[in-house]
Amino acid sequence: MLLVISPQKNNYMHSSLSDLFVMKFSIEKSTFANGLQQVLSVVEQRAIMPILGNVLLECGGDRVNFTAVNLDISIHCSAKADVAADGKITLPAKKLGAIVRSLPGNAVHVELEGTRVKISSDRSNFQIMGLPADDFPKANGPDRSNGMTMKQSEMSKMLKSVSFAQSADDNRYILNGVYFCFEPGKLTFAATDGRRLSLSSKAIPENANSAKGVIVPSRAVREVERLLGQGDDVSFAFDGKQIVFSIAVKSDNRDGLTDDIKIISKTVEGNYPNFRQIIPQTTEARVKVDRQLMLECIQRVAIVASDQKNLVKLKFGSNCLEVSAESQEYGSANEKIAIVYDGRPVEIAFNYVFICDPLKVLPQDEVFFEFKDELSAGVFKTLEDFLYVVMPLRVG
Repeated sequence: MLLVISPQKNNYMHSSLSDLFVMKFSIEKSTFANGLQQVLSVVEQRAIMPILGNVLLECGGDRVNFTAVNLDISIHCSAKADVAADGKITLPAKKLGAIVRSLPGNAVHVELEGTRVKISSDRSNFQIMGLPADDFPKANGPDRSNGMTMKQSEMSKMLKSVSFAQSADDNRYILNGVYFCFEPGKLTFAATDGRRLSLSSKAIPENANSAKGVIVPSRAVREVERLLGQGDDVSFAFDGKQIVFSIAVKSDNRDGLTDDIKIISKTVEGNYPNFRQIIPQTTEARVKVDRQLMLECIQRVAIVASDQKNLVKLKFGSNCLEVSAESQEYGSANEKIAIVYDGRPVEIAFNYVFICDPLKVLPQDEVFFEFKDELSAGVFKTLEDFLYVVMPLRVG
């Protein structure tokens, strides 16, 4: 389990609430809202325990810390504030977010007495009931021995290039994530749903990591993708059960965030399949295509494709790629693209969604498509370390 929830002893008989819970700070509305925005996405709409529907606020020094958790993942960030009294409390996450967004003034004043929090800004005043911070689940991150650091822009590009290929089938939970695969001198992100495979790789030092790899669940991948781009570097470390991402924020950012944003998540337990076996060993043809042109062509033709099969045909002929689709419900469509190709005519049917997905996310305009015959997998490649394998559909 990611979270450890321990019952707390009731010491209220020995101390008054005002002694136990004291907190007072002022913060800019935009900074308050931004801090909440980083963490609220992991709060469950219908939490199994009331406190899991809350966000933890801790203030001290010159900052306020925000933490939100569920049973699988936690997110923590810090923001600048003017703190008059250190303290901590948990408040209903969604209600707090709505309140902060609605406040009329730029300055927000927060004061805790007992478990009741007063929030004021300009002419508005709220009093919100909270739950004790000591009852909030603790998220303990993994050992940092198996970890590395990379540029946020690089991780963002790599994750974006593969995450669309993750499985959403709960019966194949081992595929419900992105596999971080460490090999000598190489780190590869891999994702597959059994019908397609997407890989993105980068060179790393030979001794960068001795672990074989880790499966990062789709929920954590989605949160990391969302939060990347706020600074220069991102580091991650993992053990057999958890992974932690530390996403740096710019020291001079205008959003008021300080320190790193931390995401701690369970990992997917089990052995990822040998994805290298899926990659075709031989292909007979390699065609260079314009990514945007091919994407727009397939999307237009696919308008008339069957809603059940999503089938389009790619016919490679003399210096021409013809994309076609037809269905009894809607009719037919075809469009031709000029390519350099002098091989034998080959017509391959694909699920057009599986063809469009990589074309939507790749940053390169120059993409190569490799194929062998009508029944063999097609392969997209770029001049960088990206590879995408997609299985064809049988016609008839």
